Amino acid sequence: MDALLVMIVAFVGFIVAYQVYGKFIGRRIFMLSKTAKVPAVEFEDGIDYVPTPKEVIFGHHYASIAGTGPIVGPAIAVIWGWLPALIWIVVGSIVIGGVHDFGSLIISMRNQGKSIAEFSAKYVTPRIKFFFFIIVFLELLLVIAIFGLVIAVIFKMYPGSVFPVWMEIPIAVYLGHLIYKKGKNITSWSIVAVVAMYITVVMGFFLPFHMPAIAGIPATGVWTIILMIYCYIASILPVQTLLQPRDFINAHELLIALALLVLGVVASAFGPNFHLVAPTVQSTPAGAPPLWPFLFITIACGSISGFHSLVSSGTSAKQVRNEQDALFVGYGAMLMEGVLSTLVVVATCAGIGMGTVTKAGEHLIGLQAWTTHYSSWAAAAGLASKIGAFVNGSANMIESIGIPVGISIVIMGVFVASFAGTTMDTATRVQRYVVAELAGDLKLSFLTGRYTATFIAVGTALFLAFFTGASGKGALKLWPLFGATNQTLAALALIVATIYLRAKGGAKWVVTGAPAAFMIVMTVWALVLNQTKFYAKHNIMLVVLNLVILIVALWIAVEGLIKFFSVEPPKTEKPETATT
Repeated sequence: MDALLVMIVAFVGFIVAYQVYGKFIGRRIFMLSKTAKVPAVEFEDGIDYVPTPKEVIFGHHYASIAGTGPIVGPAIAVIWGWLPALIWIVVGSIVIGGVHDFGSLIISMRNQGKSIAEFSAKYVTPRIKFFFFIIVFLELLLVIAIFGLVIAVIFKMYPGSVFPVWMEIPIAVYLGHLIYKKGKNITSWSIVAVVAMYITVVMGFFLPFHMPAIAGIPATGVWTIILMIYCYIASILPVQTLLQPRDFINAHELLIALALLVLGVVASAFGPNFHLVAPTVQSTPAGAPPLWPFLFITIACGSISGFHSLVSSGTSAKQVRNEQDALFVGYGAMLMEGVLSTLVVVATCAGIGMGTVTKAGEHLIGLQAWTTHYSSWAAAAGLASKIGAFVNGSANMIESIGIPVGISIVIMGVFVASFAGTTMDTATRVQRYVVAELAGDLKLSFLTGRYTATFIAVGTALFLAFFTGASGKGALKLWPLFGATNQTLAALALIVATIYLRAKGGAKWVVTGAPAAFMIVMTVWALVLNQTKFYAKHNIMLVVLNLVILIVALWIAVEGLIKFFSVEPPKTEKPETATT
């Protein structure tokens, strides 16, 4: 019953937060207006700028920011105990992550849908735009390269997920054709599409696919190449051709998965082996870095993630058709990500205790089952281990409502792989915008076209993936930088939002300023600790890159602080009408 109570308390907190705090920042802080011009309408081109119903863009936005981030982060961080992870997920999502995502979205919408790197020059100083581009480019490069490997690992662990993941593409394209070309009802046909997808899930259980090595390239490398080709194609197509309908299906898939997990928690709560078996707090697990500040770096997407500011300002700002929809899309999607992360904590801290089978064939339950994944930091940090802990724990809970564990594992495997794919190709599209914007600033017009810019985005990620060999695992060399890089970007996005609000007058800036200060302290602290670790291990590449990120973070923080105190707020606030 303890796991059920944890879930209920967290969910109630998210609902109250949206109705109270979310609507407060929409009305009083950012003063949303239903009559304001938005980029999706003003620059509509049928490719990137596309006015979209809020339910559809919510699905696209949520699927893009979710990925495996809210799964992987909490699945590692529970090694410090379920309570610290849960507190950071709930509090972080409400007062930091939601504000960050919503603020990035609405400010971008008021700046022609430009990326945060582009409009940072307007609110801080022109010279920091280049530093922003360094962080953003590195962040997206890592996301594109590593998520291809994540999907390859999932396909290897759960071969039944291969068929349904790829079948979702033609289903989505046909759904988009019916909705945008034939004018069919989006709700009814989306239900049909989701039913079709779950039919492929059942088929996938009976049709597992194991990718063989091809021309000396192992399976992970083959999958990485295939996925990069897919990313290129998906990212140059109009958003309504594939990305929007696919992500709308994914949003339904997510809701179904969440519903199955919630029902699984309720059904399991009355069983004999379902309770929180993980330690409540474990401040010094074997081999782990200190809880402070690394808890706040490890759990990123489940609480706050700089990648979200890129999605908000890179793709979603070009599709939201009305300012009033921005709260539902930006703030609401972040809270829903908190819901997912809460269920990850329950699955990895209680569901896994219902039973797991070791490689030696031994069946374990309770604390012993949890310890097989979390005996040390090295064990918990392995990609297969953390994905396996979530999928197996979830399958145990879903089995309690009568779905066979084999089918449950395929459902969750497809769920994780689908959202990793969404994150990867959204990152590719955003990287294309970033490359085009930078090329435009440098007067390199031949690099601004979507085909060329996308080629650069995919080509650099492909190079990173294969620079250590044919396995496609090259990005793992830089993966230790990702957490701090991601949270540094989040802190910098909050700094820009704070200066934006400072210029509006009054004390509105506190809503973003306090989170910005907290995040910059945590990330700089983590960067400094990482620097000493990388230096002690004589890892020159990580030492140099980590130092660059640290310098950029401090530079932008200082520039932001100077700008903050130099801004002269208006004597009387600009008249705007809050209409939410």
